[in-house]
Amino acid sequence: MQSPSRLSVVSTSINPVVSGLQGWADLPDGPLYSIVALLGSSIDILAFAATCHSWRAAFSSYRSASNLCTLIPPLLIRPAGPNQGSSLPSIFSEKCSSVPENSRYMLRIRKVIDVASNNSALRCQIPQETFENMHFAGSSHGHLICCYRGDCLVVDVFTGAMVSPPRLPFSDGYYGGTLTAPLTSPNSHLLVSTQSSLFDWPVGSDSWQELQLPHGWIFQIVPFNGQFIAMDHDMRIYTLRLAPRLGLREIPTEWCSEIEPESFVQAWLVVCGDDLLMVDHFVHLSSEDPVCHRLDMSTEPAKWVKVKTLDNWAIFVGGDELSPPFACVRPERWGGTSNNLYYAHHSQPWSVHELRGHVDLAPTSHPNFNWRKRFVPTAMAMWVYPSMFYSDGR
Repeated sequence: MQSPSRLSVVSTSINPVVSGLQGWADLPDGPLYSIVALLGSSIDILAFAATCHSWRAAFSSYRSASNLCTLIPPLLIRPAGPNQGSSLPSIFSEKCSSVPENSRYMLRIRKVIDVASNNSALRCQIPQETFENMHFAGSSHGHLICCYRGDCLVVDVFTGAMVSPPRLPFSDGYYGGTLTAPLTSPNSHLLVSTQSSLFDWPVGSDSWQELQLPHGWIFQIVPFNGQFIAMDHDMRIYTLRLAPRLGLREIPTEWCSEIEPESFVQAWLVVCGDDLLMVDHFVHLSSEDPVCHRLDMSTEPAKWVKVKTLDNWAIFVGGDELSPPFACVRPERWGGTSNNLYYAHHSQPWSVHELRGHVDLAPTSHPNFNWRKRFVPTAMAMWVYPSMFYSDGR
C-alpha cells in the first residue's frame, strides 16, 4: 500500500505536513473528503467510517453527507430466514451501549442487502420488543418509529439505539410516523398521525402538541423546497407548519383530464430533485406502466401532470404502506438504471420495473411476480439509509 507521504492526491503545498504523518489515521480531512465523494455504495461508506476514529470523525464533519442519499442507493432491510441470520456478518457490533441491558439478549436478525455492492448480504439487529410489543408506524432518517397503546419508540435501524418519547395522548390506531430532521438536530420533531389527529413531539421536550385533522389521517410527510408537504389518505395535499404552532394548509389541486383519482392504489410522494412526484405503488406483469405524476405548482390550482419518464432518476419502493420511497440520481454511477422503480419484497430481494412498462425481474424473482404494498403492523422489507448519512456535520 502506498505510504501517506507519497499520496498523489495530496498537493505539493501540504506535502511537508503529510510527510510527517505516522499512518492513514493521520490523513487530513481534505483528502478524506475526496475519498468519501468517490464512494459508490452504502457498504463502502460504512466501511470507511468504521476504519478508525479519525475517519469516522471526518465523515461526520463532511458537510455534504446527507447529499449521499441521492447519489447512492439505500440499503434493503429484509427479515432473515430461519437459517440465514447467524451466518451473515454484522454491520455493527451485536451489543450496542445505547440499547437497554434487558434488550441486548432479545435481538431480531434482519438481512441487509446493498444493490450497489454485488448484492452483498449483511445483517443488522433490532431489539425484539420493537416487533413483539409495538406496531410499525414508519421509518425516517435511519430509524423505525413504533407505537402501541400510547407508548412510542424511535429505534436506530442498524445500532438498535432507542429514544422513548413521552406517552402519546392517544392510545390506539397509529397510521404514520416521521422525523422532520435527524434526532441530533436541535429542531427535530417526531410527527405521529392517528385517524383524527396529528401529534407533534419536539425531540427532547416533555409533551406532545395535537392538531385535529380536517379530513382524516396524514399518510405521509416529505420535505420539499424548504417546506414540509403532507398528504392524507384521500391524496389531499397540504403544507405543514411546525411553529409557532402545528398547522396544515391545503393546497388546491386538480387532475389532468385523463386522470381519475380512483385509479391510484396506495400512491406515495417522492421528491426527485426539484420535482414532487406521486407514484402508484402497484405493479403486475400484465399491468400497464406504473402511474407517476408531477405536481405543477406554477398554476392555481396546482395540477398533477403525468410523467412519462424519470429521466436520470430511479425510485426505490418499500414493501408496505408506511415505508417511504427514495429517489436516486444517476444510478448508472453504481451500476443501476435510470427511469426504473426498484421494488422491495418480503419473500425475495427486489424487482425492477421500468416506468415505460418494461419489467426486468431480478434473478430470484418468481415468474408470476405480483407486487403490491401492504399495510401491516410489523415492518416488512424496506429501503433505508443509515442514520449517520443524515448527520450533515452535526
